[in-house]
Amino acid sequence: MQRHMASTLGLYNAENEHDACGVGFVAHIKGAKTHAIVAQALKILENLDHRGAVGADALMGDGAGILLQLPDALYREEMASRRACQRSLERAAREQGQTVLGWRDVPVNAEMPMSPAVRDKEPCIRQIFIGRGDNVLVQDGLERKLYLIRKLASEAITSLQLT
Repeated sequence: MQRHMASTLGLYNAENEHDACGVGFVAHIKGAKTHAIVAQALKILENLDHRGAVGADALMGDGAGILLQLPDALYREEMASRRACQRSLERAAREQGQTVLGWRDVPVNAEMPMSPAVRDKEPCIRQIFIGRGDNVLVQDGLERKLYLIRKLASEAITSLQLT
């Protein structure tokens, strides 16, 4: 029967099939979460290169990666803080009759040499775009509104006592 399948499928021969997948597993026996575990998992991933863990383009991987548990509480706290700050700015802009046009992530030079201790504390820098509202007729008036928006938002954010 296998010969019959091979003959109907041309040059295909099931006997040439084999699996080249590699799997590694790193965990702490008591469930501790450490950076060392992630570093070891990345080393395993790096070592998978011996089995050809690359795609047709040698500079592009084959999709291999590591699976890990995300620090949900930390991310929720950080995202809540960020959203609270953004909402404070947007609220202040609206209260002053101006229009929030959107937000932009400010580009940073990720290649710049930096201490890991500093990189771990690198802030998220976003830029708000505020459009002139109907209650502003001249440029100086807009500048005054923007100054007031910054002051009001700064006070609101300070009162949140975020860490």
